[in-house]
Amino acid sequence: MNGKLVLVLGAAALVLSSCASLRKGSSRFDSSDSLYVKEEPAKVEVRESMNVNQVADARPEPAPEPAIVVREERVTPVEHTGPSYRYYIIIGSFQVLDNARRFRTQLTEEGFTPMMLESEHGFFRVSVASYNDELEARARLAEIRRNYTQYSDVWLLISM
Repeated sequence: MNGKLVLVLGAAALVLSSCASLRKGSSRFDSSDSLYVKEEPAKVEVRESMNVNQVADARPEPAPEPAIVVREERVTPVEHTGPSYRYYIIIGSFQVLDNARRFRTQLTEEGFTPMMLESEHGFFRVSVASYNDELEARARLAEIRRNYTQYSDVWLLISM
């Protein structure tokens, strides 16, 4: 009985291993030539016409706002006197102080009240708002992103 079982299993293994269409990587079978392989037709959904009120309701949802980049750094104010804050909205970073000054002037002309900070890494950060409350800082950052698309890459600095 065991001999017959071994013989049957051996024969089955031989048949399966010799079948080219069952081997991985076999290129002998091309489904495009087969009469039995048919592509499914594309499904088309037909809707009834909409009235004016339905068109107004069919507006796409606004895209979610991108995540806010947050970075912790030790910073010191540059050419600024006054209180220091915990949260700064950074709108520009520069390695050269004169470039930061020019950008600060441009922002002032656009209606911002910018201040410069020097980071522990040697960058001059230009901040357009500062807060001690994180939620207020995040709300202002989102407002800047919405109202000034050219500054959509603003980020939040947490002073250590």
